[in-house]
This record gives sequence, C-alpha cells and structure tokens, in this order.
Amino acid sequence: MHLLTILLPALPSLVSAWAPPSISGYGLVWADTFPGAGATLPNENNWNIIDGKLNVNNELETYRRSTRNTQMSGGNTLQLVPWKDSSVNGGWTSGRLESKYTFTPQANKKTLAQAQIRFGSNDISTKQGIWPAFWILGDSLRHNGGWPACGELDIMETINGQLTGYGTTHCDVYPGGICNEPSGIAGRIGIPDQGWHTWTIVWDRTTGNWQTETITWFMDGQQFQQIRGSQINNWNVWSSLIYSPLFFILNVAVGGSWPGNPNGNTLDGYGAMMEVAYVATYST
Repeated sequence: MHLLTILLPALPSLVSAWAPPSISGYGLVWADTFPGAGATLPNENNWNIIDGKLNVNNELETYRRSTRNTQMSGGNTLQLVPWKDSSVNGGWTSGRLESKYTFTPQANKKTLAQAQIRFGSNDISTKQGIWPAFWILGDSLRHNGGWPACGELDIMETINGQLTGYGTTHCDVYPGGICNEPSGIAGRIGIPDQGWHTWTIVWDRTTGNWQTETITWFMDGQQFQQIRGSQINNWNVWSSLIYSPLFFILNVAVGGSWPGNPNGNTLDGYGAMMEVAYVATYST
C-alpha cells in the first residue's frame, strides 16, 4: 500500500464550512463546496439534478429534483436522502447529481479527483438495499456513446451499510470484455466507520508511455486499487478512461442486482443519506 500526502482541515463535530484541502504538489482546478441555505437545491450551474426513474441495474428508486431528496444542509454540505414513497413505482425516491463540469486528465501531469463523504447514522443493520456512490462516467455517453464503452470509474461505492468501500473500473463491452462486465475490475477497502472519509482517484500520465500510465484509488490517503495501461492492454479502451472528457456522479440508489432490495428492517430518511462536503479536481 502507498500513502497519498493530504493536508486535511480540522473537522468540527458539527457540520460547518470547510474548503477542499491543500494537496502537496497539486493545484486546485475546480470544486463545489456546496454553499447555500439549508433546504435549497445545489448549484444547477454545476450539476444536473436527475428527475425520473432510470431503470438501470434493477434499482427501485425514482430520482427527484426535490429538496426532500437533494438538498443543501445549510452547513456547506450536500445531502442525498432516500425516502420510502408508495406513490412511485418501486416505492422509493432518492437523489442523484451529474456534473455539468467535465475534465480530461492532461498529458505529462497527474490529475486528482476527490470528495469528502459520510453516511447517515442509521445502524448498518437497517441499510439493506441502500447503495451510495461517488463515481465518474465518460462524457461520450451524453453524445450517443454507449456503456461500458464510454468508460466508468467508481471511486467509492458501498452497499447495505457494510463498512467496505469499492473502487471499480467498467470498460470495453458488455458482457465480458477487458473489464469482465458486469463485474468490472474492482478493489476494496475497509471503512473505519460511517463518519467523514476522503475518497480520491489519481490519473498519472507522467510516464510518457500509455502502457505504464496508471489510475489509482485511495481512501484517507491509503491506496486500495490501481490499474495500468498494460493491464487494459488496448489503447482505445484505455483512452476512454484517461484521455477522454469525464463527469462526476453522486447518488444514493436503492435496491438493484448487486445489493438486493430493502427488507423489513430498512429505514429511510437522513439516517440513510450520503452527505458530501466537497467535490474537487486538482492537477500537478
């Protein structure tokens, strides 16, 4: 394992404003620190707030452009909150943001993307079917491209309240292919608790050779996954992950093929939410 040097700000016990951290050797390129009054929507200059049922992965939720599901906390954080709702198909509503901002990792540089995230305080035994995620898709998907050829990098996913974080690459073709779809190429790490943790991905294009370029995942500075060009061993597929425009997604899904559906113990509301302090990109 490797350690990524991150200078983290002091985190107060109650929600309050904090900026993305200084990271040695990097300059901040873009960030959203989710300022604004409580019970308001996030900045729609930065984010598309998804409204509707996406019908993917056998998930139950209907996403809503509503402060009930997607809101500013008033303390410079974003809260994505799943709620039981018998009025919608699937019985659940939730929140999902997709960034209007796109970025492309630059040649001969390292590009870093990061978010600070915590989960709601409901006991993990009440989170069956709850599926929070911080992830990236290739922007080609918005321009008549397909999945998984567009490329997908899941920076952090966790399911069913389990204190395990997953970092996964999806690519190439479905089923099978270079990334073994639908499973993808995944790493995992234990999460100490449901409190604030920093999730980071780094694209390293400093080697001058695509086969030795890397994409590396970290939680709180500890590496838990890495892929390199030679592992993918296909320039076009590697290009979708590291040479092409990318955008962020923050969401809390409910149910689906991976976590399974909620059960009688599953609770909704703020105790089941994902809360985000900031999303940021940096470059050397």
